[in-house]
Amino acid sequence: MPKQSTNMSGLQCLAAENIWFDKQRYDEAERRFYEGVNGPSTPQQQVKTALQQAKGRQQKRQHRNSSSHGGDQELVSRMKSLELENQTLHKVVENMRAALQKLESRVAMLEKSPASAAVPCAKAAPVQAVKQVKVENGGDDDDDLDLFGSDEEDEEAARIKQERVEAYTAKKAKKPTLIAKSSILLDVKPWDDETDMAKLEECVRSVQMDGLLWGASKLVPVGYGIKKLQINCVVEDDKVGTDILEEEITKFEDFVQSVDVAAFNKI
Repeated sequence: MPKQSTNMSGLQCLAAENIWFDKQRYDEAERRFYEGVNGPSTPQQQVKTALQQAKGRQQKRQHRNSSSHGGDQELVSRMKSLELENQTLHKVVENMRAALQKLESRVAMLEKSPASAAVPCAKAAPVQAVKQVKVENGGDDDDDLDLFGSDEEDEEAARIKQERVEAYTAKKAKKPTLIAKSSILLDVKPWDDETDMAKLEECVRSVQMDGLLWGASKLVPVGYGIKKLQINCVVEDDKVGTDILEEEITKFEDFVQSVDVAAFNKI
């Protein structure tokens, strides 16, 4: 409570002060004080001060006038641009109105003219032309009148088509076809160690057929002094198969015990 009463008394004191209302009187007292300290101002100083104040007022007035003049010029330029834009818009509107009037007049003319009058004329023209051709050719002779093309043209088109088909077939026949081939490694086993392996290989190579080409061969030890014949061959898949090879080789029963395919690779 004591603190609040103190604040209130301070505000009341400030409210009672009237220094801000008598500012001119206090400024005049301050000026007199400085004149008493520095001495009274001379008339020259007073004139100089007055001239400076007048010059400052004149500069402020010129600044205001120049700013207002610049604003007026900007306003005039904007008004001119708006007038030009308005004129351009008026021209565009006039052109659109003219185009719309032309379109309306054309539609009105089309609506007034009967649409059915032109159709019979268009349909009647070919009939009249056909009748005229019949009259010129002698009336009833339909063989001489060729409305849809002659048989000679059909024959010519058929001949050209046939020639193109034959040329395509010949070109396709000349194109080399890819032949599928395979490399086969055969293991040919003899009966025992007394079998003549040279004769056995001769018998195997004696098997000849279209699409079969024999390659290198070697003897591979099996055990107990017995050796098997490993022989390579290249075959065409469409002509020679492994079953046919095994069947042909096992026909030599005196030398061959069995035939196995050790490796098979596509070429």
